[in-house]
Amino acid sequence: QVQLVESGGGLVQAGDSLRLSCAASGRTFYIYYMAWFRRAPGKEEREFVAATRWRTGNTYYADSVEGRFTISRDSAKNSVYLQMNSLKPDDTAVYYCAATFSTVGPTDTRGYNYWGQGTQVTVSS
Repeated sequence: QVQLVESGGGLVQAGDSLRLSCAASGRTFYIYYMAWFRRAPGKEEREFVAATRWRTGNTYYADSVEGRFTISRDSAKNSVYLQMNSLKPDDTAVYYCAATFSTVGPTDTRGYNYWGQGTQVTVSS
């Protein structure tokens, strides 16, 4: 089992920056990918945002956030971060941290076994 706790959400204006954090505990040795997903208001499905391969630090991004968001990890602290710059109202969503032991590609929600409770990010225009 892996437990994930997110923090750092809030209300900001368009163009502002925000940094999300996710602390992992439990069987973190077995983590293969950690990722951020988001669920926008009125949508049922979670959308892939960014992921990192835990051991190597390789990163993956959705086209919608490429160049604005940066995912990073601190293995010593078992934590992953999402630095979000140039925020837009379309980025408004609940952001979820996720982890998986699976080596299947990092962008599919179905590949992730462990989820945090989510943190709200609201970007006003």
